[in-house]
This record gives sequence, structure tokens and C-alpha cells, in this order.
Amino acid sequence: MFDLQSLGIEYGTLAMFVLLLGFLMTGMPLAFVTLLIALLFTLGWFGPMAVPLITSRVYSFVSSFVFVSVPMFVMMAAILDRSGIAKDLFEAMRLFGGRLKGGVAVQTIFVAVILAAMSGIIGGEIVLLGLLALPQMLRQGYDKNLAIGVVCAGGSLGTMVPPSIVLIIYGLTANVSIGDLFTASFLPGFMLAGFYVAYVLFRSYTGDNIAPPPHTEKIPNEEKIRLLKGLILPFLVVICVLGSIYGGIASVTEASAVGVAGVVASTIVRREFSLSMLKAASLQTLSTCGMIVWIGIGASALVGVFNLMGGIKFVSVLITGISDDPMIIILFMMLILFVLGMFLDWVGIALLTMPIFVPIIKQLGFDPVWFGVLFAMNMQVSFLSPPFGPAAFYLKSVAPPDITLGTIFKALVPFICLQVLAVAILIIFPGITGR
Repeated sequence: MFDLQSLGIEYGTLAMFVLLLGFLMTGMPLAFVTLLIALLFTLGWFGPMAVPLITSRVYSFVSSFVFVSVPMFVMMAAILDRSGIAKDLFEAMRLFGGRLKGGVAVQTIFVAVILAAMSGIIGGEIVLLGLLALPQMLRQGYDKNLAIGVVCAGGSLGTMVPPSIVLIIYGLTANVSIGDLFTASFLPGFMLAGFYVAYVLFRSYTGDNIAPPPHTEKIPNEEKIRLLKGLILPFLVVICVLGSIYGGIASVTEASAVGVAGVVASTIVRREFSLSMLKAASLQTLSTCGMIVWIGIGASALVGVFNLMGGIKFVSVLITGISDDPMIIILFMMLILFVLGMFLDWVGIALLTMPIFVPIIKQLGFDPVWFGVLFAMNMQVSFLSPPFGPAAFYLKSVAPPDITLGTIFKALVPFICLQVLAVAILIIFPGITGR
């Protein structure tokens, strides 16, 4: 067998990167690529006796108690996807957005924030908003680009608004408190949503044919009461999930189970619950979590091998040697994450880069919780960025045939700029996270 160790860590790192890129270009899933490369380098660098070291690292990742919260939050999103809760919530928000020019776009963003606070899953939100809000905005004469951007950007807010799956995976990888991450991301998440609302209102009131005039007809009191009922159940679920975490009543894992119970109870109250719905939601949960677990296994194995090779120390020295200014190093890391976000899934990015980046962050004297929020904000950009921005593909699956992927990506440019602005503000003013 060829002795890879003779290459040295410099060429070993390069060989690993080239293999990773080469296999991904063949279309092989990231999880299997990382596992295959981990196995090749384990055997070639250390020999067969080192394989159990890699399996033990994988076991420590998948056996984490906090990881149980991931399928719970995915389950919440899957049940929401199949119930009428989101539709009633969207209708209820007419009470607040109806008198504004661009009101439907604004209420779409508010609904996106509430849905994000209920489940923290991105794909389901974009599909839901694409089915509920996009046709309504297009029918009312909204600018097509604005409507598309609002749905994709708003639907991606689940990355930032607790309980965010992105923050949970980061917390597991970086070994920091997920409760602290949720607390720190609360204000930045609302700040980003505020940027979207401000942009929508600015475009609506200053541009021609961007948004229709606001509704002036008065809503009868009976209709108001009916619409307000649509807010009760979603707000109760949000209060149960986030209130139990912030109130110190339950851990993140326990709160996720409370959330599932709350959403199931909501569907029972609404008389929408059925065994077929529960089965479909369970299958969707298994599919999504299976993907996350496999990527986690592959990335953990690869990072474990790389660490044993001395690669993490080598890359750390390489990155910290770029500049004596810690802020330049932070910006370089953000650039790496931004580029990776164009091509890789956020789960893979988190699990591959954070074991390298987080020790550097601690060494530079920065707060890993603040960096976690910064990472989540950066992943917001990756959801919208071409060529593989998942938000565009989620929306394309439910958008009218005349809306192409090119149209969607073009519409997302202003919102990507707003996200980059939010990243910059978080870097300049870390106190926004409360850290």
C-alpha cells in the first residue's frame, strides 16, 4: 500500500482537497465523498489499525443528546407543511399589513419570522410561502423580482431565528451552549428581517409599479375576530418552545419535543390530524435527518483523520499567518465560508470548517458564540447565492412555469446585499449579539 505519510502534511492537505473537489464534481453525494476520502487517508496514512479511532469520533457526534432536537424540529416543520396553520397565519397578518403599500410583502416577512420561530427549517418555509404568498403578490400586481426575493429571503430566516437547526449543528460542532447561541441570534435575526421590511417599504413607496395601493376598505369586526384566531395557535407554539428554553424550564432537546406536541395538538384542535398526515411527516423527517446524519458521519470522519494527520494545526498556522490583524483573519474566514456556500450544503460546511475555525477564534480571543451567529448569518447568504443556492430551487419547485432559475437568482441580488450588510454590521458591532 502506498504510504501517504511520505507526502508530508502540506501535500497531504492539497491531495485531500483535490480528491474532495474531484469526487464532488462527479456528482457523488458529499456524505459518501467525505467517508471515502477519510477511509483512504486513514489506511494510507496510518494503516488499518487506525480505523477504530475514526469510528469512535463518528459515534461521539451522532450520540450527542442535543442532536435529538434536530429530528424533533424537522418533524414540526413537516407537520406544519401539511396543516392549514401557515395559511391561517398568513391570512391573519392582513390585519397588520393591509393598510401599507407593499403590505402583502411585509406580512410575508412577518409570517416567515413566526414560522422560523416555530420550526427553524428553511426548505419547508420557502415552499409554503411560495404556495401562499407568491401567487397572491403576483395577482395583485407586485413587481415580480420583489415578490420572489421576499419569499426566498424571508423563507431563509429560519437560519437565524431560534430554534435554528444551523445554530444547533454549530453548537454541537463547536462545543458551545446552544441556549447561548439562541439568545445571541435573537436580535440579529430580527435585525435582518427589519432590513427586508425596510427595503420592501422603500421600494414600494419610491418605485413605480412596484406594489399596488394599500387596501382602504374596513374589515368587519367579525372578520377581524376570525382572522385573529389564526394567530393564537402559532403564537402558543412559539411561546411553548422559546419560552421554555429562555425561561430555563427545558433544555433545547426537551423544548423541541414540546414543540412537536404543540403542533400535533394544534392540528387536532383544527381537526386536521390524521394518521396518514403523521406518516407522511415522519417519512419526510427520516429523509431529512438521514441526510444530515450521513453528512455528519462523513464530515466527522474526515475531520478526525485530518486532525490526526496534524492538518488542523497546519491550516490554523496557515490562516493565522495571513495577517497580524485578527479582523483580517475573520474576514478571510467569512470569504472562505461565502465561497463554500456557493457549492456545498451548510451542514457539510459547518462540520468541515468549524473544527478548524473555532479553535482559531478562541486563540484570537473572540467569543465562539458571536462567531456562531456570524456563521449562521453567512449561511443566510449561501441559501440565496448562485449557482446552487437551495432557496432558488425550493421556490422553483412551486413557482409558475414562466419564472426561471435565472429570474429567481436575479431577484435575489438586493437581498444578498442586505445579508452581506448584516454580516458586516455583526463584525463591526459584535455587541448586537449581547456578547
